[in-house]
Amino acid sequence: MSPILHALEHEQASFSQMERKLAERILSSPGEVVHMGITELAEQCGISPATITRFCKVLHFKGFPDFKVKLAAELAHSDASPQEGGSSYQDIVAGNPLSVIVEAMQANHLTSIRDTTSLLDLERLQSAIDLLCHARRVDLYGMATSSIVAQDFYQKLIRIGVNCTAFADSHMQITSASSLSKGDVAFAISYSGETPETIDALACAGASGASTISLTSYGSSTLATLAGIPLFSSSLEQGMRRGDMASRIAQLHIIDILFTGMVSTRFGDFIPKLEQSYLNVQHYRHKRGGQS
Repeated sequence: MSPILHALEHEQASFSQMERKLAERILSSPGEVVHMGITELAEQCGISPATITRFCKVLHFKGFPDFKVKLAAELAHSDASPQEGGSSYQDIVAGNPLSVIVEAMQANHLTSIRDTTSLLDLERLQSAIDLLCHARRVDLYGMATSSIVAQDFYQKLIRIGVNCTAFADSHMQITSASSLSKGDVAFAISYSGETPETIDALACAGASGASTISLTSYGSSTLATLAGIPLFSSSLEQGMRRGDMASRIAQLHIIDILFTGMVSTRFGDFIPKLEQSYLNVQHYRHKRGGQS
């Protein structure tokens, strides 16, 4: 199932009665819906076109046309997936041979990256890149597994001279967020989008005047709604036994896109710093006999 359809199915219980009718219609025949006009779909569901527009915006699309384009792309990929070995995530199974485990991890990671790429909004990504490129200071927030993703972004940004810090301690997140102001950026990472500490930190940063960016799994969440620029990774991975492996890969995929976009945008500024940081590390490693 595509990430969009998965999100609709997963969140039906939180929808209003009219939204639930719309979600059920989309889930029953998504291939038909992508070819419909908004008026036709509204009449079939017994709701107003305005309700459909609001529903699409709740799901972080620009409107119904944007929703149809993204859904059509996912459906086209789903039709091709049988030749690519399917698109279902594989869980950990007792006694699996190592060769099967290797293939399963490869399939999970590739599917996660592919599903995440299908959800990318290039305008939103570009806006995030522009903010990060010109930020006076960048705060990165993430708890538990999300803190690993935040640390990865921190290590990238520090190499190109961006004034940034990654916080995994909830008290330090709030302390730092309180000192942000206009021209600063707070970037919050939470797969669920409902991590209380991360929500509080981003809310505090926004109240302090900073621009806010979130990275969550696709779907409606408190953190995504709170952020000025919400970014999404695939939301298909389920189950505690996977340890958020594919979801972490998907989030790192977006981090790599943001970092590459930043360096490409300010190539003349960032490349010399990136090269100098590499040369300095090599110099001091060799000075100590190659010890890391």
